Amino acid sequence: MNHLAIVFALVGLIGIGAQWIAWRTGLPAIALMLAAGFVAGPLTGLMRPEEDFGHLLEPAVSLAVAVILFEGGLSLNLRELRHAEGAVHRLVLIGVPVGWVLGTLACYYVAGLVLPVAILFAGILVVTGPTVVLPLLRQSSIAARPRAILKWEAIVNDPIGALCAVVTYEVLRQAGTGATVWQSAASLLVAALVAGLIGFGMARLLGWALPRGHVPEYLKAPVLLVTVIGTFVGSNAIQQETGLLAVTVMGIALANMRLASLRDFIAFKENMTIILVSGVFVLLSASLDFAVLRQFEWRFGLFLVALLFVVRPATVFLSLAFSRIPWRERLFIGWIAPRGIVAVAISGLFALRLDNLGYGDGGTLVALSFAVVVATIIAHGFSIAPVARWLGLTAPGGKGLLVVGATRWSLALARALRSLDVHVTVADTSWQRLAPARAAHIPSYHGEILAEATEEGLDLQQFAALAAASDNEAYNALVCSEFAPELGRDNVYQLGDAAGDDPRRLPDALRGRAMFRSGLGVEEVAAREEADWRFAALTVDDQASYAAAAEALPQDGGPLLLLRRNGGLRFFSHASNPTPAPGETVLAYAPRQMLDGTGWTVLDQSEPSRLLQDVPA
Repeated sequence: MNHLAIVFALVGLIGIGAQWIAWRTGLPAIALMLAAGFVAGPLTGLMRPEEDFGHLLEPAVSLAVAVILFEGGLSLNLRELRHAEGAVHRLVLIGVPVGWVLGTLACYYVAGLVLPVAILFAGILVVTGPTVVLPLLRQSSIAARPRAILKWEAIVNDPIGALCAVVTYEVLRQAGTGATVWQSAASLLVAALVAGLIGFGMARLLGWALPRGHVPEYLKAPVLLVTVIGTFVGSNAIQQETGLLAVTVMGIALANMRLASLRDFIAFKENMTIILVSGVFVLLSASLDFAVLRQFEWRFGLFLVALLFVVRPATVFLSLAFSRIPWRERLFIGWIAPRGIVAVAISGLFALRLDNLGYGDGGTLVALSFAVVVATIIAHGFSIAPVARWLGLTAPGGKGLLVVGATRWSLALARALRSLDVHVTVADTSWQRLAPARAAHIPSYHGEILAEATEEGLDLQQFAALAAASDNEAYNALVCSEFAPELGRDNVYQLGDAAGDDPRRLPDALRGRAMFRSGLGVEEVAAREEADWRFAALTVDDQASYAAAAEALPQDGGPLLLLRRNGGLRFFSHASNPTPAPGETVLAYAPRQMLDGTGWTVLDQSEPSRLLQDVPA
């Protein structure tokens, strides 16, 4: 028992630790988790999942994958499909059969598998694992349409790949009973339909019970989790491997019911998914066996090349032929297709079953599936960002600033940031108040930023921080509270008191971080605009010269934000006082007359500045 507890602790420590290192370094989290699990497993022997967990390993991983797929389904808003230009439908209806056929040819002629095993394994490989795709997309700044296409394809195709393998296995198993291929396929089609109805029915049940108060608030998240597990297990009891389809349908159905209750445990489900993905991939790589790896043959390497450079691109190009998807996006989608834990788990399951049916190649599926997962994760994990940049498919930096509220001060801030080549967008409910932003060619969003429709009209992936600067401090606090889970509480800022003892003051938990260390409020910045305060920039040469320049600034204004050399933004606040490094730029706010002769450059807000020529846009 003590050893098992240590293993549980190691899995959590290694998985979350790898995620943290990935966040700090920008390296693919999946690749780091695989490497860490390999070190803890076959390399050092600290963990032996098959021995430690025994028969519990397979069902535990299956349940984890089910919860991951459900959480992915919850993120699939059907309105996203309008932006996909029909690509998802094509990749499912055309891509799955095309990929199955081309994969079978590669398995048979290149990998040398016998035809029945080749058909089964190719069915598994039609998936692009959401356990891998979703973390990669979360970590990369990809344009909205290709990101939506990859996300939808990964989640929708994942249960379909399992069903393809089940269909093939059932046909092989019933070959001696006189049942035809069509009879076997028809029975599984009925089972899949039943699984989909089960998932949809459970979603409707939750959609009826949660808003009507039949479940107390403190039980909503536990009830949802237990319902997901029960749906998965119940559907599998009817027909093996249909549970993934049931929970996927359940998640998509719930996501499109617009239930207010879902917002209450979004953080819970996302945290649960991160933990499960970390644990699953650590266990995956820790389960590698050198004996299995020694089964790897030279032609398996050729098979990986064929899978990466022939099967996947051909599948995407044929599926999206004559579509409205640009060629750059087709190339990108044709390259990014990592496989995950589902492929390995299903391959391992059917390897044993194929051996029992007398197909000797069943054992090689384990080595081949591990090779596919590792190769695709490394190839696509390290190349997704460079390839997206090369094809021009990155979101606008992922390092921009969203300014909420079009006031005189906020528009001046936006013009100053634009003069430093920083991506900034101003949002406001008034078309008239946004007129100066449009005149200055500053991107703007017209609408209520708190409305649900904002998710469609504004891509939040392009922003690293938010500055709530409307003329209503309570509204600013509400905006910061709403977007803190999305952008991070350290990245939402507002005008207002840095500290105070006024009992009417909103608690810090409901506010964003105060811009300026002095906590200038809405009325204060409005008065300073009238007094001709200006934004000025200083590119830091060394700490001594910066300290001297900062001393010339007033205490109630001063440094506002720091622009890192990599384009990142960091505000100065009562809780954060970042230290600029040489070559980085500080944006300050001070009276015009105090800036003369101090080393600060008052920004010419009508023309782009050349202060940051070496900083990436």
